[in-house]
Amino acid sequence: MIYEPHDYQKYAINFIKENPIAAVLLDMGLGKTSITLTAINDLLFDSFDVRKVLVIAPLRVARDTWTAEVDKWDHLRHLICSVAVGTEAKRKAALEKKAHIYIINRENVSWLIEDSGIPFDFDMVVIDELSSFKNGKAKRFKSLMKVRPFVKRIVGLTGTPAGNGLMDLWAEFRVLDMGKRLGRFISNYRLNYFTPDKRNGQIVYSYKPLPFAEQAIYDAISDITISMKSTDHLKMPELVSTAYPAVMSDAETQTYEDFKSEYVMKLGKDKEITAANAAALSGKLSQMANGAIYDDSGESIRIHDRKLDALEDIIEAANGKPLLVAYWFKHDLTRISERLQKLHIPFSRLDDAASIRRWNNGEFPVALIHPASAGHGLNLQSGGSAIVWFGLTWSLELYQQTIARLWRQGQTSETVVVQHIVTKGTIDERIMKALSKKEHTQTALIDAVKADLKI
Repeated sequence: MIYEPHDYQKYAINFIKENPIAAVLLDMGLGKTSITLTAINDLLFDSFDVRKVLVIAPLRVARDTWTAEVDKWDHLRHLICSVAVGTEAKRKAALEKKAHIYIINRENVSWLIEDSGIPFDFDMVVIDELSSFKNGKAKRFKSLMKVRPFVKRIVGLTGTPAGNGLMDLWAEFRVLDMGKRLGRFISNYRLNYFTPDKRNGQIVYSYKPLPFAEQAIYDAISDITISMKSTDHLKMPELVSTAYPAVMSDAETQTYEDFKSEYVMKLGKDKEITAANAAALSGKLSQMANGAIYDDSGESIRIHDRKLDALEDIIEAANGKPLLVAYWFKHDLTRISERLQKLHIPFSRLDDAASIRRWNNGEFPVALIHPASAGHGLNLQSGGSAIVWFGLTWSLELYQQTIARLWRQGQTSETVVVQHIVTKGTIDERIMKALSKKEHTQTALIDAVKADLKI
């Protein structure tokens, strides 16, 4: 296929070529892989600025997406890619193969640098999903920082740079510019831009940005950063977001409230469920809001069927229109599957290439997906235009990426509908508010470093 880039794609390609350090914040559906590959191609064969490129990506994207893009476009067909995933023997063989681009999943970055025995002689590194390096204490971050001074060019790609707030940006930009813009140490970054929020004496649990922080941070990174939203450059379908209430009975509500206040739920005379701390309590309350909870031995205990009833109503109202249902806990999957079987509704869990192909071919009306496996690179827009959140997630990144499987370029429907089943009076309502607040921070970051396309 002949590659005819849009103006925004030409701009992004040139930005990567002209900036040895580039943070490219491309919204879902804008073609970040083809943009980056085109820039790499020019750097390899036109300007001869690089000779050996390493791409670090999520596993599924590393295995499938980058090579598929090379095969898709005529101008990239001569590029030789070697995918280093799988067993250690397969990874070593792939890395020893003669190629232009070597692609590895992010989980194996430390192995490559620390344990493989293969010299790290890449002069260009591309991090597909820069948000994978938001944790400065993670092993993959520390390993990459060891070899970062030897890398001549680096590109960070993501659509969700501040998925959990501005604090994430320090590690992401530290790995790009080695601390030039936001500082070499997270402690200084906190001191310069944040103030303690929740704390217990000298122990600080969270920080909030100082009044000037957002704009100051954006200004600091603006010279190496461009940002583009799909809604600015593509004719995207309208995105409609709604909440579908699930209401517990008085007894179910009391059980929830008792557990919330006491961290303990009594089950009969000699059995109970406990939450060790506030974080564990949050998970337990999310389970209860969904309708079941794991006891201390790992057994699932039913609390209510309110969300299942709501999902049944939504499916009935859809009247055969395909629905993508996002679940969070394993007992969600089990209970949803049992209800769909009882209703004789064909469904499949989207967990492999065959099930994804069948969904996109319209072979079943309901598909079940976990946000962690729905992530980057999956194209599901051919199978439907409606998603139902049975179980909510605190992660803005997973939330946005899951929705983007349907709300993306190539979606033929004029509207993509996102329905959230929210159990009233529960932690579900707090999660929805938290996602909304993080969305504000995310949107502010994207807007602040938007690319000027007057080229």
